[in-house]
Amino acid sequence: MLGKKKAAPAAKSGAGTSESKAIDPLRNLGVQEDDDVKRMLQGSSMIKVRSPRWQKRRTLKLMGDGVTIWCQSHKTSSWAKEQQSFSVMEVECVREGFQSETLRPMVGSLPEQRCLTVVFKGPRKSLNLLCQSQEEAHHWARGIRTLQERVDNMTQKEKLDHWIHSFLSRADQNKDDKMSYDEVQTLLQMINIDLSDQYARSLFQKCDQSADGRLDHEEIEVFCRELLRRPELDTVFTRYSANGCVLSTVDLRDFLKDQGEDASLIHAQSLILTYELNEWAQKNQFMTRNGFTMYMLSKENCAFNPEHAGVYQDMTRPLAHYFISSSHNTYLTKDQLTGDSSTEPYIRALNHGCRCVELDCWDGDKGEPVLYHGHTLTSKVPFVKVIETINDYAFKASPYPLILSLENHCSVEQQTVMARHLRSILGDKLLTEPLDGLDPHKLPSPEDLKGKILVKGKKEGAAGKPSPSSSDLSSSDEEASGRKPEDKKLDVSKLSPELSQLVVYTRSVPFKGFEQAAKSPATNMSSFSESEALRHAKDSGTYFVRHNSHQLSRVYPSGQRLQSSNYNPQEMWNAGCQIVALNFQTHGEQMDLNEGRFLQNSQCGYTLKPAFMCEPDTTFNPENVGGGVGHAPVLLSVQVISAQQLPKPEWDKPTSIVDPQVWVEIHGVPIDNNKKKTHYVDNNGFNPRWDCTFNFTIHVPDLALVRFMVEDHDYTSSNDFLGQYTLPFTSLRTGYRHVRLLKLDGSSLSPSSLFIHLKVTQCQSSPSKSSTRSPAKSSTKKP
Repeated sequence: MLGKKKAAPAAKSGAGTSESKAIDPLRNLGVQEDDDVKRMLQGSSMIKVRSPRWQKRRTLKLMGDGVTIWCQSHKTSSWAKEQQSFSVMEVECVREGFQSETLRPMVGSLPEQRCLTVVFKGPRKSLNLLCQSQEEAHHWARGIRTLQERVDNMTQKEKLDHWIHSFLSRADQNKDDKMSYDEVQTLLQMINIDLSDQYARSLFQKCDQSADGRLDHEEIEVFCRELLRRPELDTVFTRYSANGCVLSTVDLRDFLKDQGEDASLIHAQSLILTYELNEWAQKNQFMTRNGFTMYMLSKENCAFNPEHAGVYQDMTRPLAHYFISSSHNTYLTKDQLTGDSSTEPYIRALNHGCRCVELDCWDGDKGEPVLYHGHTLTSKVPFVKVIETINDYAFKASPYPLILSLENHCSVEQQTVMARHLRSILGDKLLTEPLDGLDPHKLPSPEDLKGKILVKGKKEGAAGKPSPSSSDLSSSDEEASGRKPEDKKLDVSKLSPELSQLVVYTRSVPFKGFEQAAKSPATNMSSFSESEALRHAKDSGTYFVRHNSHQLSRVYPSGQRLQSSNYNPQEMWNAGCQIVALNFQTHGEQMDLNEGRFLQNSQCGYTLKPAFMCEPDTTFNPENVGGGVGHAPVLLSVQVISAQQLPKPEWDKPTSIVDPQVWVEIHGVPIDNNKKKTHYVDNNGFNPRWDCTFNFTIHVPDLALVRFMVEDHDYTSSNDFLGQYTLPFTSLRTGYRHVRLLKLDGSSLSPSSLFIHLKVTQCQSSPSKSSTRSPAKSSTKKP
């Protein structure tokens, strides 16, 4: 599959040292001649910095796979050894200079131009380094970015080639560029497959054409091709091939038609030109098995609709008509009792398209406000440094407006300092007055507000006093002591006029019922605890949806979630709540749903709500969708066929092999929530096969998310998470598709994938467990 067509181009492009090496991951990356990468391969002696007193020398070196960086240490525990290396794909960004909380206090004691900070995507602590020279710092910063860009731009086939060659390189223990049978056994263990000794030896002997007991060059390529062969793709190919050998344009058009894609002759011909490497087949407009495999592995056959990858939705509607990706306690790296506060979570959130971040502001020393979780042991980070970070990263992932949700606990004097920093640092990005030509009492659109940063907070009324509101303080004050917010005195009795002036379209007001809110300007907004929001959704669903067609609502986690766990955001989206704030630092199912919700529309952080949720007189009720508006039932049939190159849990022994099983889950309105699982496959994470089919009736498809989750089955303990992928039902493509799995932190798990078949049909009545009969209508109370 992969070796025969790969060998010729590799030899041509492998000028110099690469041509003579059979096992060369760097060749797959195409970075052999990059000066920065060459320096990283040689290794560099640096100082790892944790504090002014804790500074130790370490050697950093790029390993031969071109993606793993090894950091030499003398620690002996298995956890410490695991922390000695990291992949460039685990890096969120590299910041040069005094950019971290660790390095910032060392101004004057360390040379800034030689410092850099490696910020990771997950919970791992940042790596602060002092290089031997400014040039060396530049080499490493540029080199990591180069390698990240190269991996990001690789095709799935290139990723597969690089993946297998990386393991081959590690399994080649004596580094002779050949593979003995014992080394092949080591390789099989590494890549998560338990083959019988008889089959493994027969495969080895089949590839060992020289019969010298070692695989070299072409034999290794043959071995890779045999190992990565996909019989399930061959089955699909044979089903559509008229002669069993090639796909004609007619055959290919039949396949495309069943896939629900463009089945024109021109499109079929273009696919042959793009993916077929055999010159004879290409000339005669045929697609071979290898060409078909190349096509099926490409991005064109992902389950996610590529037409939804860019901004495809109408961005000219009022802000209240969008779900908005939102973060709670954004400054925290871990829990809300003892966790560190930092600027780095803002980088992670903004890089992931978050469009509403939270700033918990308190009086700090020397007249400078700070951010931290009040009345706790969390560390503090200067307000000014957070605003500088926001200024740098606000619009890197999305051009649409960013909302700063201020939890204001500062004195009037330090509020004035906050306003001064906001104006001076953010400059023209900061929205300070209503947009020209628009009604100041109505919400503008994301398109109107492109490139603008909005401040959400209280605003002085006509009398010069802020209206009392628990909404801004309850989020943090409730968490701080467990007391109910209404029992506490407000920390802020006065507002700084300078800060108040910065609140334009997102004025925080207390919620006093749906009737009063309907009479107030659309620029007013309220915050709800998760329990309040859930109560409104269940008891007054239709009125809550109507309210959210007019005004913005922010929902925040309960104060009882001391470990910064998350609630189910789907329940809030069902009621039309826009700013559903989650703890981005806490990974798991809830954050998977959030990333799935905002996967579409260029991941810009704004997703247009269904039309039936935007009408001021809508009758939609998320608790009762047995009929009426929003009810458009469909039958989703999911066949889970196989998986490819699944990982092992990080804490597993090297000799262990996973027993994978797959969950298919529907998350939507209550009547649609459902999940089903496959059986588990013994000892095979490399190419497990299930061929299980599940049927789901989805009554409100416009709100539904589909989640695929793979775990390692365990008899004696809870199953271990291996990977997942979540996407909107409306972005799902039918036919044979690959699902590219993601890690727990949302980063790529390449080349791990699921191979599935999807079918969607319209239905009137429901065969599934949720819809064998119409659900009882729930009453809608108006408070």
